Parts: sequence; C-alpha cells; structure tokens
Amino acid sequence: MVVGLGIITFRLHDCRSLKSKRTIIKSIIGRLRNNFNASVAEVGSNDIYDEAIIGFAVVGNDRVLTNSKIDKIFNLADELGLAEIINTEMEIINL
Repeated sequence: MVVGLGIITFRLHDCRSLKSKRTIIKSIIGRLRNNFNASVAEVGSNDIYDEAIIGFAVVGNDRVLTNSKIDKIFNLADELGLAEIINTEMEIINL
C-alpha cells in the first residue's frame, strides 16, 4: 500500500474576511475531492484571512500512480485560479 500526502499553501488576494476565505477554500476543497476522490481539508492558517493551507491524502497500490495523482492535484489547484499557490509539499509513504 502506498500513501501520498500533500500540502498546498495558498495566498488569497482580495480577501477581506474569513467568510470570503471560507467560500474560496470550500470551492477548492470540493473540486479536489470530486475530481480525485481524495481526502482534503483545511489544515492550517484558519484565522488568517489572506492565507490558507490545505492538506490531502491519497492511497494506492503503485508509487508511480500515487505520485502522478498528487501532481495532478497540484496542477488542478493551480488551474482553478481561485488563489495563488505559494508553496507545495508532498510525501509518499510505502506501507
């Protein structure tokens, strides 16, 4: 079993409240969940309205396919254009 973990740090431009941040982040999380069947959640910077950290996990049986899926998640998050990606991290664990 192969577990892939990823963290995406976003900069949210034109966000002036936590309510507007929540709208953008919920949209990003929903799209990632629906397209990739991944576990996705906001994992940091909860009280900062112009920054968000989203974490996700995917499970598979092949390291190459898991790595590919993580790359596709990063690409989709960028292509959505809802927020600027300022950092990405990933880790793949073989169990």
